[in-house]
Amino acid sequence: MNNTVPNTPVLTCVNLCKSYKSDTPVLRSFNFNLPSGKIVGLLGPNGCGKSTLMKLVSGILVPDSGEIYICGQPRSEATNALISYLPERTYFNSWMRVDELMEYFSEFYSDFDEGTARGMLSDLGIDPTAKLKTLSKGTKEKVQLIMVMARRARLYLLDEPIAGVDPAARDYILQTIIGNYNPDATVVITTHLIHDIEPVLDEFAFLGFGGQILLSGVADDVRAEHGKSLNDIFREVFRCSARY
Repeated sequence: MNNTVPNTPVLTCVNLCKSYKSDTPVLRSFNFNLPSGKIVGLLGPNGCGKSTLMKLVSGILVPDSGEIYICGQPRSEATNALISYLPERTYFNSWMRVDELMEYFSEFYSDFDEGTARGMLSDLGIDPTAKLKTLSKGTKEKVQLIMVMARRARLYLLDEPIAGVDPAARDYILQTIIGNYNPDATVVITTHLIHDIEPVLDEFAFLGFGGQILLSGVADDVRAEHGKSLNDIFREVFRCSARY
């Protein structure tokens, strides 16, 4: 499914709205546009709608109103083939072995590269014959990230990919993200660990409550303009927010 027009945004959200049971919308008239070939940080406090947006784009949730386009095509079951999604929590069956999980991904996703997955497992010292239930929480999260990044997708949605792993493994995981995604693809990362993720970001958006984008842009340009790191700018922006 690669019949997209060159320079078409990988992700477009138009007037996206989503509420749960409360009257307060999680996302309200949210507009977002992402080009290809970028690593983008979606950064904001808990409850601002980051994970909700990921679930809407991946098709797990349905918006109340608004539209989502993947590579110029309306979001549908067909566009799921273009998306590789890493949820915030692991979801694999604990009785499976890691190599059985790779077999499952190979059968389910035509763009899954088992050789790449095995290489990353080896680099992180993860035994492919191990059962998931025997692995630590952090190692399970590494396995899940490896499965997601071993696909050749157009849009990678990574929800808190380094939150549960030890600091020593974070650099490798970040380099894995940089080195294993399709150059024509875009990676969207949500995280509160801005200091750790900042070096790999091309662009960013600070998401406030209700899905309001408080600040966004090219990471290097904004750092140069403010003379500060994104982490410091984030603290300043949300210190001024009434709900932070």
